[in-house]
Amino acid sequence: MSENPLTPAPDAAEADAPVTDGTPPAVAPDAGGSAASGSASASRRGGPMFPDGTGPAADPAGSHHERRIRSFQPRRSRVSPSQADALRRLWPTWGLDIDGLSRIDLDAFFDGLPVILEIGFGMGEATAQMAAADPGTGILACDVHTPGQGNLLGLAERNGLTNVRVANGDAIILLREMLAPGSLAGLRVYFPDPWPKKRHHKRRLIQPEFLALATTRLAPGALVHCATDWEPYAEQMLEVLSAEPTLENLHSSYAPRPDFRPLTRFEGQGLDKGHVVHDLLFRRRAV
Repeated sequence: MSENPLTPAPDAAEADAPVTDGTPPAVAPDAGGSAASGSASASRRGGPMFPDGTGPAADPAGSHHERRIRSFQPRRSRVSPSQADALRRLWPTWGLDIDGLSRIDLDAFFDGLPVILEIGFGMGEATAQMAAADPGTGILACDVHTPGQGNLLGLAERNGLTNVRVANGDAIILLREMLAPGSLAGLRVYFPDPWPKKRHHKRRLIQPEFLALATTRLAPGALVHCATDWEPYAEQMLEVLSAEPTLENLHSSYAPRPDFRPLTRFEGQGLDKGHVVHDLLFRRRAV
C-alpha cells in the first residue's frame, strides 16, 4: 500500500481554480460527526483523539484558509474501540488530512488507478461495496465523521480492498488546493444534507460555484453521480447540473438507479418513510 505522497500546493495567487466566497465545503449529511470526534473523554476535554498524529487531525486546515458557509453541521460522536484501532493502525498509510498545503500525487497514492472522489460516505458500507465490485478504480472518500472514517478503514482491511483512501476535512479545500486539474475520473455525492429550511438553502452543497470548481478537476468523460431522497433538492440538483456548460446529462431528466450504487442504510431509512430517491448522472464534456 502506498504512503500518501504529497507535493507542495501552488500559492493561492497561482491557483488554477476560481475561489468564490460562499462556496460550501462538501460533507455528507448522514455523516453525523466532525473531524474532532473522538472518545467521550477526549470530546469532553475538547482535545484531539490522536495527539500523537497517528490518526485524523481535528482541524487539518486550521487557519490556513478562509471561513465559508458550511454545508454540514459538525456533531461529536463516539468512536468505538475497533474504529479507533483501525484509525491508529491504518491512517498513516491509507488516510489523508486535508490541510490545503500540499498537492496529492494521485498516481502514486493509488498505484496508477483512475480515481473517483466520493464526498460524504457515512459509515462507509456502500463505499466498501463499490470498491470491492470495481477493484480497478480508486476511491478517494472524503468526510469528517471520525467513526465513519474508522469503520471504512476497518472494512477495507477486512475485505482486502487496496483501492480505498480516506480524506479527512473540507472537500472544497481538497478540490481547490490539493487536486490537479483533470485528475479525477469521477465525482460521487450521495444523499448530501438537503437543508430543507429556505433560509438554509445557501448551505446546500450542489450549487453553481461548487460545480464550477469541481468540474475543473474532472477529466473529460468523467461521471458526476448525485443521489438524494429530498424532492426539492433533487429539482435543484437537476437545474444546477443541467446549467453547468461542461456537463451533459446522460438521461433526459433523472436517471434510474445504476447497479453500481448499492442501497445504503440512509437510503433505506428514507424509503421506509415513503421518500422517492432520485439519481442524476452527468458526464464531463470533452474540452
